[in-house]
Amino acid sequence: MDFSKVTQANEDYDESEIQVLEGMEAVRKRPGMYIGSTGPRGLHHLVYEIVDNAIDEALAGYCDKIDVQILPGNIVRVNDDGRGIPVGIHHQAGIPTVTVVFTMLHAGGKFGGGGYKVSGGLHGVGASVVNALSRWLEVEVYRDGITYYQKFERGKAVTGLEKRGPARQKSGTQVTFCPDPEIFKDTTEFDYETLQTRLREQAFLNAGVHIVLRDRRGEQEPQEDDFCYTGGISSFVEYINKKKAVEVIHPDVIHFSAVAPDDSATVEVAMQYNDSYNELLLSFANDIHTTDGGTHEEGFKRALTRAMNDYGRKFNILKENDKNLNGEDFREGLTAVISV
Repeated sequence: MDFSKVTQANEDYDESEIQVLEGMEAVRKRPGMYIGSTGPRGLHHLVYEIVDNAIDEALAGYCDKIDVQILPGNIVRVNDDGRGIPVGIHHQAGIPTVTVVFTMLHAGGKFGGGGYKVSGGLHGVGASVVNALSRWLEVEVYRDGITYYQKFERGKAVTGLEKRGPARQKSGTQVTFCPDPEIFKDTTEFDYETLQTRLREQAFLNAGVHIVLRDRRGEQEPQEDDFCYTGGISSFVEYINKKKAVEVIHPDVIHFSAVAPDDSATVEVAMQYNDSYNELLLSFANDIHTTDGGTHEEGFKRALTRAMNDYGRKFNILKENDKNLNGEDFREGLTAVISV
């Protein structure tokens, strides 16, 4: 080992090497830390973050419809009919609250207990991260009969919060943004099917919420999907089995839900068996797909195995000398969705 090089490195490492990134600089410097990548996955994550904010309003009971449009130039517009982001002066920052939401990390209604009981997304950094990684972003807020407008470029406000006349809808928020090609060097083109899959999923998880996706980039008739499922995750299971073209073993989806005694958590499960040999188990936490599973998924598997074995013992299907069956045996041909 060349200790002279180590000594030189130690001498070169001083206070000048420590960088302090202010505002949205940190996000633009290391975007992957916030959205996973600067490839197609990270690009689409921008849309998810804005939609997740609207879904939070739906989960809180204030939003019924979310409209997502892909406009020419791969510009995305998300409109919801929620309460609208607050526009008053923020008590700590001394600037309009909507400006705080889009320009400061860890600002939002997801930290205290008053804004949202449950929430998804990046937990308070979503809107500001999308703003930081956009070439430009415009927000319109509809509150108290007034349209409020503000524009940002690469995370910085370029206008103040302006009143733009009467509100175009009773209440809500509209965010329009253009991804920054300086960040997304590979592509800034949104894939309709990727967004279609995600938004359909969100509509299943939030029964009764109306989500519309429109692609207005082409010269031909725009592609459009309208998602609204009153059956919630039961409809999700039905959709999956229908798409798999399998024969269901029982016509009705088994569905049950429970709420924690202190009202701190809810769990909802829908399941149906089919004639295939494969299992498909999808789990979600706060509307976010937990692709790596988690305690909620493992808990369901254990509970199902225990309940089925207990049933077999109780009704003498499993004899006294028979061993309990494994969980894999009970999950053969099972389609299930778990949401907590």
